[in-house]
Amino acid sequence: MNSSMRQRPVVAALLATTMIAGLVGVPAMAQDATAPAAAPAAAPTMAPQGTIRAITVTGTQRLEPDTVLSYTKLRMGQPFSQESLDQALRDLYETELFADVQIRNDNGALTVEVKENPVINRIVLEGNKRLKDDKIRPEIKLAPRQIYTRSKVRADVARIVELYRRQGRFAATIEPKMVQLDQNRVDIVFEISEGPKSKVRQINIIGNDKFSDGELRSEMVTKQSRWFRIFSSGTSYDPDRLAYDQQKLRQFYLTEGYADFRVISAVAELTPDKQDFIITYVVEEGDRYKFGDVKVESDIRDLSGENLTKRLPMKTGDWYNAKLVEDTVDTLSETAGLFGYAFADVQPDFNRNKEDLTMGINFRIANAPRVYVERVDINGNTLTQDKVIRREFRLAEGDAFNSFLVKRSKDRINSLGYFQEKLDIEQKPGSAPDRIVLETNVQEKSTGELSLSAGFSSLERFIVAASITQRNFRGKGQELRTSVNYSAYSKSVEVGFTEPYFMDKNIALGGDIYRRDLNSFRYLTNNDRDTTYEQTTTGFQIRAGVPITEYMSLALRYSLNFDDVTLDEDTYYSDTDGDGDTECDPLLAGRYLCDAIGQRTTSSVGYSLIYDTRDNRIRATRGHNITLSQDFAGLGGDVKYVKTRLSASKYWPLGGGFIFSLSGEGGYIHSLEGERRDAAGNLVDKVRLVDRFFLGEPQIRGFDIRGIGPRVKRYYLTAQTDDDGNTTGYTRSNSNNNVSDDALGGKVYYLARAEVQIPLGSAAREMGLRPSIFVDAGAVAGLRDPDTIQFNGYCAPTSGSGTTVEAGGTPRAPTCPVNYSFSGGNFEEEYLGDTLSPRVSVGFGVNWNSPFGPFRIDIAKALLKEPGDDNKLITFNVGTQF
Repeated sequence: MNSSMRQRPVVAALLATTMIAGLVGVPAMAQDATAPAAAPAAAPTMAPQGTIRAITVTGTQRLEPDTVLSYTKLRMGQPFSQESLDQALRDLYETELFADVQIRNDNGALTVEVKENPVINRIVLEGNKRLKDDKIRPEIKLAPRQIYTRSKVRADVARIVELYRRQGRFAATIEPKMVQLDQNRVDIVFEISEGPKSKVRQINIIGNDKFSDGELRSEMVTKQSRWFRIFSSGTSYDPDRLAYDQQKLRQFYLTEGYADFRVISAVAELTPDKQDFIITYVVEEGDRYKFGDVKVESDIRDLSGENLTKRLPMKTGDWYNAKLVEDTVDTLSETAGLFGYAFADVQPDFNRNKEDLTMGINFRIANAPRVYVERVDINGNTLTQDKVIRREFRLAEGDAFNSFLVKRSKDRINSLGYFQEKLDIEQKPGSAPDRIVLETNVQEKSTGELSLSAGFSSLERFIVAASITQRNFRGKGQELRTSVNYSAYSKSVEVGFTEPYFMDKNIALGGDIYRRDLNSFRYLTNNDRDTTYEQTTTGFQIRAGVPITEYMSLALRYSLNFDDVTLDEDTYYSDTDGDGDTECDPLLAGRYLCDAIGQRTTSSVGYSLIYDTRDNRIRATRGHNITLSQDFAGLGGDVKYVKTRLSASKYWPLGGGFIFSLSGEGGYIHSLEGERRDAAGNLVDKVRLVDRFFLGEPQIRGFDIRGIGPRVKRYYLTAQTDDDGNTTGYTRSNSNNNVSDDALGGKVYYLARAEVQIPLGSAAREMGLRPSIFVDAGAVAGLRDPDTIQFNGYCAPTSGSGTTVEAGGTPRAPTCPVNYSFSGGNFEEEYLGDTLSPRVSVGFGVNWNSPFGPFRIDIAKALLKEPGDDNKLITFNVGTQF
């Protein structure tokens, strides 16, 4: 009987079995690419049927007949049986080269008929949206021009399914299809149904009596899926996160004194629709313990166990806290490191008393040799030169080891801002027991910053700004920066360079060259504007800095500025005294602009005394900074003053990633010049407009640029006439189109800020999101009250919107009192904001390392302000790094 025919029932049974066991979750198709072909089952042992007289192989396309026979044990002249024929079928199928095999027997003349597996033409992915092709194709081992095999297809399907499960998509199914082509070629198509991301629907906790389910869930990284957690990554199921949450539960209970706590089981069940998971924890809390006797025993002669015992943070009778024990071990290790014992072994010996529920602890410090630094290795720096990193080390080869100096070195390297924050200095054994190797592994990050911005402002119309800063120029730690700003009313160009270690000495040297043009303006009717004054500043600054101690440094500087403030003579000049010479008219330009005009040279020398203990100058988490600065103008030039500033800040880690900071600053400028008068002979403030302090955005959020402090507001008036056309008075309009606002600055200012940085989840941290809430307060004031002036206009008390100012006559008016506004022609002026009363704002902001670069947005509400202040709700800034 034909061997193939006798085996067909068995082959059909094997086909069904293989389809069920081969692909889990993959539905059967009419042309399933993984559907197994027929394979013979073992037949009962039978007697030989004869001798093989001839063997013929048919159906081959790529393989030679001899190659096909080489896979079997059938040979000419040898006896054969039904069992040997069945074994030959199995051997041929196991090669996975054939889609179908049949052996026919004609009185010892055997015919082996094969159908070769096709060649793969291409691999096609369909239906994948959440995972792109470049993420899936590395998991696919099949490739074009390979021989198609069912086992490889099944393996590829399993790998793709696992890839989706790692993404939290447990409902994903992969359906492989095979498209027949000519010349025995096929296209393999993986039809992917991704399904929704599997969420954690519910977290159940069984066995907890001391703490509620909500308290325990708050300790876990995994969160229950709820609508308000739409942006949280913790709501998706992750097996690794499940194990981590068990550890978090243990840690929580151990910090609360439950030393016998254990998690009996943690089970995650997939709902029938494969949409969500239900996680169930079974816990055993146990009893709560207190600290028993706690002491330190030290075998190191430089460390007194008795003195260390007195400084232990836990006392007998306190609730047991495993985290406190871990911190104490670290503290004792660091203390030993301060004396040079880098490898001091601190082991806590626990004495648990279940009768009185106490936990006694003996911290034993084993004897260890005093350690010296053998060498310092630096790895990972591809751009930054070794010397840039080494000069920040507080330890050198041959020095006695000191754990505090190692930490200080790490803080200084982090403060450079050249490397990722996960920088670490590993302590490894050296060539001898008393030698240690400090291995610094750094990961460089972008130190160049490119900031480009363009926009439209109601004040400056079209604005373009660009700046380039490279804080690690040529890998030498040098800083090179340049910036350009352009708008219809302001332009500036600035170039600066700083060498932090001049000639490899611990001396910083740098300089800046700049040109700044400012065209101030005022509003006219119909929202038109004209320029009030033009200020041009050209100058340079030279800086030098030297360290005094590890935390204190001195910075010196010299600046030379050439200022030129001008007004349009055709608009703001007039012959006020009738002698034929024109000069700035306060009535036309305003009472304070006339005093600002002129050319001046400012030559100043200054210093800054800095005390800085922050762990990171760029993004501090602890420590404080105090800076005292003074600048003395008058070393030549036309301007003489002393400008003093004092600033301080302090940072506290609150735990859980929260960072609280307080900062404050203040300043005062004192003129060294004598009494000054304007063109009309009136006394004016000794400190000129361009030398004063200004306050607003970005120093105090919630207010506009220069939005706080003394200012002059000019209201344009509409003449009121009677029926005969005679002027009876003027009506003020508070419309923005009819009000000009000139900030005057002040001689004294202060600013304070309280801010809390809020930690986010791992996904948000990966995006670089760092939110914070803050309170800002400050003020600027101290100008001389304006003296009375002569003008061609009318004198009247300050009036509100829509009121009428009586004319009182047309001749030149007498002197007006200080607390009065004056009107003439078609305007009225007010002097506002000269008070040290605090302006307070509260708000929140977010730093984001966006794909476009660093982005900062602040939303602040002004709670306290004074008349004349300009508030602003939203401010933002964006740049990029390279």
